[in-house]
Amino acid sequence: MFLARQLLRMSSDRALLNRLEQRAIEADQVIEYLKQQVALLKEKAILQASQREEKRLRVENAKLKKEIEDLKQNLIDAEIRNGVKQVPLPTVASVQSSSATCMSPPAALATPTANGKTPEVSEDKKKKDKPDKKPDKKGEKKEKKQIAGGGDDSKPIDISRLDLRIGRIITAKKHPDADTLYVEEVDVGEVNPRTVVSGLVKHVPIEEMQNRLAVMLCNLKPAKMRGVVSQAMVMCASSPEKVEILDPPSDAVPGDRVTFEGYPGEPDKELNPKKKTWDQIQPDLSTNAEYVATYKGTPFEVKGKGVCKAQTMGNSGIK
Repeated sequence: MFLARQLLRMSSDRALLNRLEQRAIEADQVIEYLKQQVALLKEKAILQASQREEKRLRVENAKLKKEIEDLKQNLIDAEIRNGVKQVPLPTVASVQSSSATCMSPPAALATPTANGKTPEVSEDKKKKDKPDKKPDKKGEKKEKKQIAGGGDDSKPIDISRLDLRIGRIITAKKHPDADTLYVEEVDVGEVNPRTVVSGLVKHVPIEEMQNRLAVMLCNLKPAKMRGVVSQAMVMCASSPEKVEILDPPSDAVPGDRVTFEGYPGEPDKELNPKKKTWDQIQPDLSTNAEYVATYKGTPFEVKGKGVCKAQTMGNSGIK
């Protein structure tokens, strides 16, 4: 009887031990599963954090690009108002073409003979090939150069070199490829209106650009601005905070010349960008305390009709 009890107890203990071992195995499996889940959660959290950081950096990068584009556009607008010609950057193809041209040997170089020496050219041949001196051609070339350069170098650099005329802005619209530029059709008293590109979008509402008189600088060299050739410049009173188009006298008409007492003479046919004539004259242009546009204190005047003025800007530069 005692032995049976002992056997029964041992059997019960073994069964309990087996259950405990089974539960220990299950617990280990649960722990392992939980470890895997924790690892997956960590990876997911890291991935989400990385994605958030990447998104944040993309947004910041887009903002920086926009700021850079705005700064570049502001610089272009400032250059346009100052009459600086916009020159497109050279392409890779043009640079390669230029390099190839520079590296190619001149056709006029003599070709060495088989013995490695360059054949001598006879004195008669040299005299025959040498062009005769023609002194009269120098004067002709100089005259042509002056005509091409847009003016006589002996003339003083003053306001008389500028072709300032009254123009009527017939229409104005936004430039298709530049948010800060207007493209205007302007009557300056010629057979056909001129196309003018102006960086005035941020300063003058488009409805105020339509069918209005303005002072136009008409002998700048035409310059392509974002694909559109500009053939003149609208003269404006200008400060870092504000820009106003100069108003001509109310009874002025397109084509009227703007003149300056004490500065006679005809303007250049076209200002030579290399001479920087405009750059030398512009610093002396300003409005006075009565808003009248002046050059060294002399008013912008349309003979018999009055002076040109800004609306509200006194003692400001003119560009």
